[in-house]
Amino acid sequence: MLDLRKLPLEVQLTALLDGEVSPEQRHELEQRLASDENARRLHEKLRHGADFGRRRLDDILKEPVPLALVRSIKSTQPPKTPIAQRATRPQVKLAPSGPQALAAALILFVVGCGIGYFVGTSPDADEIATTTAATAPANTSDWLGDVTAYQRLLIRQPRHLVEVPASQAEEISSWLTTAIGVPFRVPDLSAEGWTFQGARVILGDSRPVGQLVYSNADGDVISICFRKDAQPPETDDFKETIKDEIGLVTWHNAGTSYVLAGPSAEATLGQLAMEIATAI
Repeated sequence: MLDLRKLPLEVQLTALLDGEVSPEQRHELEQRLASDENARRLHEKLRHGADFGRRRLDDILKEPVPLALVRSIKSTQPPKTPIAQRATRPQVKLAPSGPQALAAALILFVVGCGIGYFVGTSPDADEIATTTAATAPANTSDWLGDVTAYQRLLIRQPRHLVEVPASQAEEISSWLTTAIGVPFRVPDLSAEGWTFQGARVILGDSRPVGQLVYSNADGDVISICFRKDAQPPETDDFKETIKDEIGLVTWHNAGTSYVLAGPSAEATLGQLAMEIATAI
């Protein structure tokens, strides 16, 4: 069995959470957790991350298969003619002579030097990845999927809606402005029956997203999510999308993308989004 003691602590604790350790290794790690506060803190973070990942996967597996995909699968026709098998080529044994072998070795040496030169002068993988990440446009579908997942998480834990409560308005303003890089105002939706509960920072397509959370007397929850974007001015605004029990209304303004997420049964979600757009 692999000696975990030679691996980073994160790998050891992950193996412990996955049950991939021997009884002796488990005993050693449990002793370290009992005496090392930093190890306990790291173990707790890894455990929470694993739990969240499992819940997220369960949510995805519960989503119904799109009707269009089912129809596409059913309408696909099998190939009419079998693919002809490639004829087996006769094996030819090559036995190069001495001069031929020497010439081949020289050619391989020259080719190898050329490949080494181009590899040495080309940008490395990290540089290419960094450049691609900086220039690639944001994936709108991915961030809307993340917003939907977080909204489902909110409605399932109504006692833990926010990280910073509404009573700490100044901290919310400075915190989200710094974290997201977008100035904003907290819309007052009390006239529409929605009470501001506080704020969170979530991830949408691996980028920070501000989330303002509201609830009403019936226990329903809506959230206003926003982040920086680079969408063109002609992007369709106030577009409504329904994902099962979650309704989404999207718009953008001045380099910022917004999403209002709430119950799909809420008929006034689109009108509420327009009011928020003028107030935020």
